[in-house]
Amino acid sequence: MRIFKRMKDIAIAEINGVLDKTEDPINMLNYYVQELDEEILKGQQALANQIFVEKKQKLLLREMEELIAKRDRQAKLAVERGEEQIAKVALQEKLIHEKKLSLYREQYETITNQTIMLHQKVNELKDKVNELKHRRILLLSRANVAYSYKQMNNTMLSFDTDKTANGFARAEERILLMEAEAEASSYLSRPSQALPAHSIHATMEEEVQRELEKLKETTR
Repeated sequence: MRIFKRMKDIAIAEINGVLDKTEDPINMLNYYVQELDEEILKGQQALANQIFVEKKQKLLLREMEELIAKRDRQAKLAVERGEEQIAKVALQEKLIHEKKLSLYREQYETITNQTIMLHQKVNELKDKVNELKHRRILLLSRANVAYSYKQMNNTMLSFDTDKTANGFARAEERILLMEAEAEASSYLSRPSQALPAHSIHATMEEEVQRELEKLKETTR
């Protein structure tokens, strides 16, 4: 039973860790920016599809206009040749195509308006995303500063002043001991300064004796 309880505790801890990571502000900002970038890609793809439809409709208009012009030439040629029935058929097709052309032009106008609106929406989305990306930079800076302050405050709270002061005192004592040892070693390594016996020079013995007598007078 204890093993299962332990496994449950570990699972809960891992889930909480994932949730905490998910709620991390930096991860949240990165996630939202990624989502916005994906929306821009979708918008750009939709705009590309719309432009394709617009071009197809424009091509259809051009083909219809050319067909109408062709039927018109055929009708004129048939009239010139006295082929009235052929002229009527050509004119009939011309009228049918002109009605289709009118419908296609209305459709084309609707499509172009939709393209303009979609283009505007994509540009608005891009502007909004750029604005949010600049805001993200500022928020990341603020988060970094807040995190640094938090870390420094935690360090100050966990800082043991007495322990550190005692450590410095022990270090200072150790340094003083090292300095004393160095000074003692230097003193012991010096040559002896003792005065050798009978070191008075013969030429100065009389002068030294006079100075000695004077010194004795002052000490009486």
